[in-house]
Amino acid sequence: MSWIEKLLPPRINRNGAEARQSIPAGLWIKCPACEAVLYRADLEANLHDCPKCAHHLRIRARDRLDALLDTGGRHEIGQEVLPVDTLKFKGSKSYPARLQAAMEATGETDAMIVISGAILSVPVVVACFEFDFMGGSMGSVVGERFVRGVRAAIDQHVPFICITASGGARMQEGLMSLMQMAKTTAMLARLAEKKLPFVSVLTDPTSGGISASFCFLGDIVIAEPKALIAFTGARVIKSTLGVTLPEGYQRPEFLLERGAIDMIIDRRDMRAELASLLALLLKLPTDAVAENTSESRRED
Repeated sequence: MSWIEKLLPPRINRNGAEARQSIPAGLWIKCPACEAVLYRADLEANLHDCPKCAHHLRIRARDRLDALLDTGGRHEIGQEVLPVDTLKFKGSKSYPARLQAAMEATGETDAMIVISGAILSVPVVVACFEFDFMGGSMGSVVGERFVRGVRAAIDQHVPFICITASGGARMQEGLMSLMQMAKTTAMLARLAEKKLPFVSVLTDPTSGGISASFCFLGDIVIAEPKALIAFTGARVIKSTLGVTLPEGYQRPEFLLERGAIDMIIDRRDMRAELASLLALLLKLPTDAVAENTSESRRED
């Protein structure tokens, strides 16, 4: 040790590598919109909405469901349905290897979680996509869990909500993945026959076979601000058709102006707004719902 190192106070006399190791990884997150450096704990408390520019960062499915649903009386539907490599798909990685990696990364068994519960005491069944599981792609398991969720809503005579975040159909399941588009929309027709509401909530990103099937069939179609909502990416459209899309073409603000969606709701207001909308659709007494909504907003 040099003489100058001996003179330095203990708090300064530290090895640089040790100092860097003392800072936990992932403590800070940069907002992709305004590039502000955000403290992770504050961001999570704000439901992953940037406090600087209100940009909606992507959020895990279970975190979203925890923020949306009442804490008691929850029941998960279809978790026993698991993916199978029926086609023995060949690629740079095998399908089972990709599934295993996605399961380890997310802690989920596929890209959709379906839960029966309540939003401010209004009973519902909610299906939510987990985008981090293979891009939220829709395969046979997603289709089956969706169908079981709708069936549970019919049996319980409650509204069905689907929160989308998906890149589209799952290529590793080929035609079986595309068949889920017909399977899910057919089940929604049965929900409509029972005169039960279907609310579709579009988040970033909603694209591919999801946008081409059930996500625009809602009695009410809601989107989060500035979410990417598309069938095909802008670069693919430009290279195929040779045209440049209008500014904001694949964003909810553009779609709302042209009547393709009904509402844009901030994620932090989603719980209260959904409860109010469902109360109106179900013709429930408004006093209790309004009281619960006001209480929820005070807590927020």
